[in-house]
Amino acid sequence: MKTINEVCIIDDDKITIMLTKKRLSMANFCPNISSFENGKRAYDNFIDRINNNLNLPDLILLDINMPIWDAWDFLDELTKFKDNRSDFTEEICIFIMTSSINPQDELKSKTYSFVKDFLIKPIDEKILINAIEKNHNKG
Repeated sequence: MKTINEVCIIDDDKITIMLTKKRLSMANFCPNISSFENGKRAYDNFIDRINNNLNLPDLILLDINMPIWDAWDFLDELTKFKDNRSDFTEEICIFIMTSSINPQDELKSKTYSFVKDFLIKPIDEKILINAIEKNHNKG
């Protein structure tokens, strides 16, 4: 399995962020965990990183329902950015992390090439590690 150096959590729920960070830290999962409270802030940060030749997180845990930009806004803009930049070849691994049980959300998530898995909150470390092993085996 590829080494995970950074996980980014994009979620407006501070408790979910805190618990996910704690679970990842306790499992010695990765050395760096960043977080953003909405898709717009995360997108702006990622575009800055790309424009400054800095690495993106190895894994993004993305909530669906957030203020300002939800998951679909974030994914739409990231897709447009990638499609308009021939030099943007970095593989992005995103897991939707949601409390939604709406089957339409899972179907919609599959229309984005970046989205590799759909996980229901709260995220269990074993489920997360299995998803990573299944979807992030490169390297």
